[in-house]
Amino acid sequence: MGDVSITAPAPQSGMPPPWSGEDLGDVVILKQRPNATMPGTIDIDLGGFVHVYDRTDAVLRPGEVTEFVLHGRDEASYGTCRDVTGVFRDQAAPLVPQIRLLGCRPEPPLLSALGALGQSTKAGLRHRRIRADVHVVAADGSAGQVIGAAVSGTVHASGPSRLGAGLLDVTVDSDPQEPLPTGILDILKHWHTGRPTEKNLWAGYNRELRHQWAGVALTHRTDAPDQPADTTYHLDGQFVTDIEGFYCAIGEAINGPGGYFGWNLDALADCLRGKFGARAPFRLVWHNSTVACKHLVTGYDRRRLSPAISLEYLLEMLTAHQVQVDLD
Repeated sequence: MGDVSITAPAPQSGMPPPWSGEDLGDVVILKQRPNATMPGTIDIDLGGFVHVYDRTDAVLRPGEVTEFVLHGRDEASYGTCRDVTGVFRDQAAPLVPQIRLLGCRPEPPLLSALGALGQSTKAGLRHRRIRADVHVVAADGSAGQVIGAAVSGTVHASGPSRLGAGLLDVTVDSDPQEPLPTGILDILKHWHTGRPTEKNLWAGYNRELRHQWAGVALTHRTDAPDQPADTTYHLDGQFVTDIEGFYCAIGEAINGPGGYFGWNLDALADCLRGKFGARAPFRLVWHNSTVACKHLVTGYDRRRLSPAISLEYLLEMLTAHQVQVDLD
């Protein structure tokens, strides 16, 4: 069935439903049986995924909804049902209950939270709340944001750190949120002393870490001017076994080792408009394209919870942006 959305019925034709609904991905029908209490209706068991931002998200059952409407692609109606189970859920507990900040040199906002330790009143708990984005510091002292990395929660405890005089180790009770994979630490090492100088360092990573590689490349991109129009670029396709590998490979084809040229379709479209290293029209020689022919095929992408991005689709997109692609 592909993607299916569940909404409340619209109050009347042309009006939006009172509840925007939930989206299900890669839905398949497992079995069906007659409903035991309502003749003429059936119960259907489905398999698939609920689209959520991360694994801790709540999926709230709407109030005052007594009937649900099922839609497929292009709003095709799949019918209605009186109830839905297995979709709605409470907020999950944090996947990482506590975060430890080692060797901290607190600035005023964190000092304020630390000053409220031991206060159990609502005001005290509020003062202990912190929310901060994480940046990584390179060997030259420059700092760059780690996309998606944040410390969010309530300061629980602190004490002297063994990492240096005057430094603190701080424990934070974490809010529910998706943690980054630990493998990103290995990725960040490649940028610690500057941009990587060797291509395809990302090739040994899995799909999630290839995505993170492109995100780190984004935060380290420079504002160098675009190469002139009609420039020829060479894409090494020997490791393009997934769409994330394509983003890593085209980033390096355009901007060299560790280069960035998009990390999703919208970002790729932005890059193709210029100011990211290349100016259209240009030529892209895709070496070892047989790898992508084998792996970038139509179907359903369970990691992205959406239809797979095929090589054919990418070629159409590149052509539409005045990119001549030569498959080698």
